[in-house]
Amino acid sequence: MATKFTTGGQRVVPSKGKRAFVGTPKGYEPRPAFIDYKNAGMLRKFLTGQGKLMSRKRTGLSSAMQKELSAAVKRARIMALLPYVAE
Repeated sequence: MATKFTTGGQRVVPSKGKRAFVGTPKGYEPRPAFIDYKNAGMLRKFLTGQGKLMSRKRTGLSSAMQKELSAAVKRARIMALLPYVAE
């Protein structure tokens, strides 16, 4: 596998696949940020195998969207749509 370099001589490292919300164009985030807590399938994509919320670095979300995501996950856990710990 050949190593790729930019014009400045820096090494190009392929990025890990980031998760993003479906239905929004790339680089676009709706304002105000709203995430539906009742959509448990979409929220599960942002949880680790242990049931923890993924970091912003892994999800690629802005801080406003990450805060909305964490609030939605907490609401879904209270309503018993998501488990507090993985099985």
